[in-house]
Amino acid sequence: MTLRIDISGLPSERLRFAASPLAELTAMLHVLAEPGHHPQLAGWAADVWAGLRPELAERLREADFLWRSSQADFLIPARPRSTLAEELDDVDRIDDETYVTAALVTTCGSNRVHFGAPSPLADATAREWALGLAQARGARQEAFAERLLADPAAVRARVRDTLEQCAEAFFDAAWTDVAVRLATDLRLKNDLLKRQGVGAALASVSGAVTLAPDGDCIIVDKLQDKATAAHGTGVTFIPSVFGRPHLVAVHAPGWQPVVQYPVAEPGPAEPVPLETVTLRLEALAHPVRLRLLRTLARGPRTTRELAHVWDLSPPEVSRHLAVLRRADLLTARRHGRYVRYTLNLPDLTALGTDLLAAVLR
Repeated sequence: MTLRIDISGLPSERLRFAASPLAELTAMLHVLAEPGHHPQLAGWAADVWAGLRPELAERLREADFLWRSSQADFLIPARPRSTLAEELDDVDRIDDETYVTAALVTTCGSNRVHFGAPSPLADATAREWALGLAQARGARQEAFAERLLADPAAVRARVRDTLEQCAEAFFDAAWTDVAVRLATDLRLKNDLLKRQGVGAALASVSGAVTLAPDGDCIIVDKLQDKATAAHGTGVTFIPSVFGRPHLVAVHAPGWQPVVQYPVAEPGPAEPVPLETVTLRLEALAHPVRLRLLRTLARGPRTTRELAHVWDLSPPEVSRHLAVLRRADLLTARRHGRYVRYTLNLPDLTALGTDLLAAVLR
């Protein structure tokens, strides 16, 4: 499964490598929301949570779906600035409909809310549809969606204030430490781009990012098949220390393509018994099971939700989930009438960082 970014006719100078304070803050917020994705940063996350004022901690939980399973597109700038304040000013210039749509995509956990569809701010049917999707994701998502649709300006101001409070609480100190590493990586990437061309620069980003043989398309290994174009706007690549192992891509219609890639080094994998490795590798050998696992890496799902995403029958999904559970790669928890499946990150991590990175992309 791939994201294909059409760059036919695009001048090489439109391929940009730049650091973004807002994108790195978003990566940090994801670590705080999903520390299990980032075992090497678990200590940092615990220290930050311990030092947060209760009000700010509650604000982060209130809106964590903007950066937990996926990142809202406005949090990954196509034109990075030198300061967080400048990037937040750029976010403020986005119109309400674009901002709300991007927020609802992550809040509702569905790509059925998208740019170009009827606006939930103006269309009653679209509004009810969005609220129904948010309700299915949980009480916090429902409450956030209701506030966002009722008073976008107030919610936008609150989100910005929350991000500014994060800067004072932990981001500014962390940014000082990582900025040097990001600058070093950017010098390497821009030198490769200048001296050896686009293919060499992309190869240094990640093994999951390649240039098509004809040179007209950037191919990114992602969960689903998608396509976008960079004509007239270019493509921006943003390095991240806190983002490992994720490869984040902005590709929705109406947004300039952006790829945030990790620069941190992976930690060593913990050894596990050979019998366990064999059982898990056999479970992962089936392409459907691997696809289901990558979907669950984005957040818990029910059997019916997984069946809907991949156009499979619920019994077929159940059979594959049973194999993954026997390999201890999933956990199941009942929530009322529903059983939701969750990726077992510690056991997946034990299989190795390459597999972890591939699943979490």
